[in-house]
Amino acid sequence: MGSRWLAGLFSRLKALFFGCPAPLSDYARARQLIAAVDRGGIPLNPAKVNAIARSLGLEVARHAPVEATLERIRLALARATEP
Repeated sequence: MGSRWLAGLFSRLKALFFGCPAPLSDYARARQLIAAVDRGGIPLNPAKVNAIARSLGLEVARHAPVEATLERIRLALARATEP
């Protein structure tokens, strides 16, 4: 039986030596989402898609269809350049 203390120690050491990856920008997250959809993936959580769209400055209704939101994200990425 392992100890939680030991597991916690390994987690802290891993975080100390390897660090956390830098958070992605809003545009990078949107590009990853669009690339995943283009590869054939289906976004399972519409709330995450809406959150990405809102972070790009788009106004999205809570019950908007995911396909329409994805199309709006595509248009936003096409007309915007990352700062």
